Amino acid sequence: MPLNPPLSCPACSEPMDITELTCPHCQTRVQGHFSTPGLYRLSPEQLQFAEVFLRCRGNIREVEKDLKISYPTVRSRLDQVIIAMGYPAPQKGSEDEQESTTEVLDALSVGKLSFEEALERLKGERGKK
Repeated sequence: MPLNPPLSCPACSEPMDITELTCPHCQTRVQGHFSTPGLYRLSPEQLQFAEVFLRCRGNIREVEKDLKISYPTVRSRLDQVIIAMGYPAPQKGSEDEQESTTEVLDALSVGKLSFEEALERLKGERGKK
């Protein structure tokens, strides 16, 4: 069974570099300085989250159910994975406004808000744009 490469130095905990690749068939070796793929930069917890996210085909509601966490927590963990993979931090803005709208509609659908309360909150969201 192949082992996963160590991702951080056992002495100082800094990220490790990949400097050699070997063909398992013919034993050809290539040495150099190779970039680490983004998925290898994830912590075990982030990798587990990414696997759940992919298994749920990116459906945040399914991820919520599977991990028993809230929508904002799913978004936060997804942002952490994106950053850990070396991509820029997601920009805040219209997606956050959509999140608020989604939360209001979800609360309305489960009876946590009355129609009037939901309408007022949605009007308030539009006033912020």
